[in-house]
Amino acid sequence: MRQLTYEFKLWRRLEATGRSGGDDGFDARGYEIVARVDEPSASAEDGETIEERSTLNEGADDRLWLIQCKRERVIGPKALVKYLDDTVLGPDEKLHGLVFTAACDFSKRARDDFARKCREMEIEEWYLWGKAELEDRLFRPENDHLLFAYFGISLIIRRRSQRADLRARLVMKRKAHRMLKDQSNASLLLRSPDATDYPYAGDLADFKKNPLWMVWPYRGLSHDGLKFCVQRYFAYLSDDGKSWDAAMAVNDAISRTHDDPWLGEDRDDEKRQMIYEFWNKIPEANQAWLEVVGLVAFDDILDIDDLGDENVQAPHVYAPFAPGRRGPFKGFIAKVETIGRWERRSFDPQEISDSRIEYFPAVFRELNNDSK
Repeated sequence: MRQLTYEFKLWRRLEATGRSGGDDGFDARGYEIVARVDEPSASAEDGETIEERSTLNEGADDRLWLIQCKRERVIGPKALVKYLDDTVLGPDEKLHGLVFTAACDFSKRARDDFARKCREMEIEEWYLWGKAELEDRLFRPENDHLLFAYFGISLIIRRRSQRADLRARLVMKRKAHRMLKDQSNASLLLRSPDATDYPYAGDLADFKKNPLWMVWPYRGLSHDGLKFCVQRYFAYLSDDGKSWDAAMAVNDAISRTHDDPWLGEDRDDEKRQMIYEFWNKIPEANQAWLEVVGLVAFDDILDIDDLGDENVQAPHVYAPFAPGRRGPFKGFIAKVETIGRWERRSFDPQEISDSRIEYFPAVFRELNNDSK
């Protein structure tokens, strides 16, 4: 508190009287310098200006201040007034100002009784700083060093960190836009920086359970990352715009073997053709795709290699992978959208079961768990 009041007034001395005990109620005692204005001195000739000279008194007129601190959770009106009654002044001391502080909140009645008691004591200036007032003062820029020294918090350091994080995010966003602007719908390689064995996957069965790289179709930039299509199914969207169904037996987002030498596979073209023939008979206004899009956040992208290599010639996006098959994705968004060229309708299910109806034959509706 003594350090917090350094800039509160122009002090000649600010003494930590409470550190040794027997302080007569003074935790800190301050002597405020009073500016004295000398008598005006007129010039000898008419028309000349009159100057006033301000000087700092030598100390005889310094104003005495009491700074009292209490470490209590609750201070009621009676206890607050009693603290003032316990203040002891010397025979020649005149108390000009009082700052009473505590790390608690004061009620309106306590504040009113405090002001009334200060007037009775003929104190000219008084301040009651509770928890809210102390927080306000600590969060001022000029007190950031105190906030850091005593609480380990620095708003200035935090702003610098936020500025650095924001700059890195924007740099990566611009880089992704520049390198991937012509790659929409192309299959890109997502790659973990821990994939030291790349491109040798070893046991494909184990690799499929916990892959450290994967190939997915790129769907462009989002407001906070890169979008990749991880599931894509023939779907139906009803006229009400909410009821839907999808043939999840064949995932059209899975890359072919020539695009993904590790997890790519030849799709069941016969079943896909059967699904397509069923889907193609749906009225065009209800024909739709169900797409599940995974998001790789800009904050998680370490770098982008736009050159690729002999295994995947498309760009490689480096980002940390979570254990399992989730990969580098921060989250997923599902959307059912009709294929209409001029008028498209869409629905965003929060869960796969959200508003889903039985429209496709059961053999088409079952989710292929062997897909990525």
